[in-house]
Amino acid sequence: MQLKQWFPFLAWPRLTLDLARNEMLAGVTVGLMLLPQGVAYAALAGMPLVTGIYAALLPSLVAVLWGASPRLGVGPTALTSLLIGASLAGMAEPGSAQWVTLAAWTAIMAGAVQWMLGALRSGWLVNLVTSPVLNGFTQAAGILILLSQLPDLLGLRSSWSALLSDPSWHHFDPWALLFGVGGLCGLLLLKRFAPRLPAAVLVVAICGAISAVVGFAEHDGHIVGHLPAGLPSLTVPSSISMDEVSRLLLPVLMISLVSFLEVASSAQVEHRLAGTRWNENQDLIAQGMAKVVAGFSGSFAISGSFSRSAVTLHSGAKTGWATVFAIAMVLITVLWLTPVLYHVPQAALAAVVVSAVVNLIQPRTLRALFRISRIEGAIALTTFVLTLATAPRLYWGVLTGVLLSLCHFLYQRLHPRILEISEHADGSLRGREIWNLAPIASHVLALRMDAEWDFASASALERYVTQTLQQRPEIQTVFLDAQPINRIDVTGVESFMRLRQSLQKQGISLHIGGLKLPVQEILERSGALVSGPDLQLSRTSAQALVAMRVSSATKKAL
Repeated sequence: MQLKQWFPFLAWPRLTLDLARNEMLAGVTVGLMLLPQGVAYAALAGMPLVTGIYAALLPSLVAVLWGASPRLGVGPTALTSLLIGASLAGMAEPGSAQWVTLAAWTAIMAGAVQWMLGALRSGWLVNLVTSPVLNGFTQAAGILILLSQLPDLLGLRSSWSALLSDPSWHHFDPWALLFGVGGLCGLLLLKRFAPRLPAAVLVVAICGAISAVVGFAEHDGHIVGHLPAGLPSLTVPSSISMDEVSRLLLPVLMISLVSFLEVASSAQVEHRLAGTRWNENQDLIAQGMAKVVAGFSGSFAISGSFSRSAVTLHSGAKTGWATVFAIAMVLITVLWLTPVLYHVPQAALAAVVVSAVVNLIQPRTLRALFRISRIEGAIALTTFVLTLATAPRLYWGVLTGVLLSLCHFLYQRLHPRILEISEHADGSLRGREIWNLAPIASHVLALRMDAEWDFASASALERYVTQTLQQRPEIQTVFLDAQPINRIDVTGVESFMRLRQSLQKQGISLHIGGLKLPVQEILERSGALVSGPDLQLSRTSAQALVAMRVSSATKKAL
């Protein structure tokens, strides 16, 4: 068992003829999708195109062998590639040796961060990026990816400023425009009406064949061109300066975080369908190892692809062998078939990228967030706007969104929901104002705090009781329904003792109902529950109601 924890792939089932046939068919489907996407995402990252194929080899193999989600589609992804390209902008010339070196070190540093988080069992940190923040960021990133691909997609020969100052068709390459727009239409139509077909491969192959026939390259058309055959060598990247390291720190943290969010979105679907528990820490370790290997193989950081993961599951893959077969197909391509990609137009690759990210842009999800919570909707919108406004430094949008989410969380914790309660017709205790209920008794203040009794909520509860007693001097008993309180800390214990002493000085008794055992044990150890006439405990709310009725009847009789 210990060996399988260190080497998760040992738990895979052994290959039989039937399993091999099934996994090979699924792997070929994913491999056909991975090839054009890998090349296209390398361009998006500003890397030499062949590095997109390199990223789909050894790094992807490491990710699937050591991952806890063997059917996860791993390799280059649009979002991670965009972050790499945006993070390195201004530090080197895209595609240059220095750019490749910086991308390699970015992958190594991001991998080290992820590996360390996984080893320290800190996968829970992914929860700091809430759904609204991720929603706003991914939609803004989708727009930025779309804008970055428009020149290649439309065959724009000059700059946007030149086009705006002198609108004319001579700014566009007609063949590139045809490849880009026609390829995009073909991809969207195939996805809509023939989802089982490898749309990206078909469109890229058709565009490449047409490009070769019409001599697109000979007319100065932008094509993939020559890709070096053979495998990448494993080497330590050239050293970079401390200034460059410091400039990479924030991008590395952002790539680590966003990359793992991509993994989480796909892995959770896989494990939900399989009825298994997701081990996020093991996937962090695997993704970290894969990124480090990518850096040492002269490639760029990989991640988990939601689209390829969906295709893997849809094509019937049962194990990680499907991904191994997909990688084997990429290996065959890089060894012997790279000349086939020579005539593929860059516009066709842009169409592949745009078709992959167009689903990220969904304005209706922002509207839905506002319907659920205006505050969280505003956080999503702020993240969206700042991500666009601070491009290419995309991390500022996410960091601001995370900070706003944490502030919102702290505000809610510092302002817990405290209700005056009374008995409902069904016997339960509910909010008086909400249900328009009469008080339990004129001299009883019954309340409930829907929060933990800790440093964040303690002062709010004390303030509520103090203000209510000042307004209602007839109160002789304070009843606290403690059922929602599942934890108390030192500050909460001190708050409890202050509250009890304050009530005792005013001649007011404290009645607590439904106190949970862990909370009660802490209060008892602190000496806060020393019995006395001013304190009464009831195990349930029903018992507390009976006790208060008896007390009320006794007071009336006296």
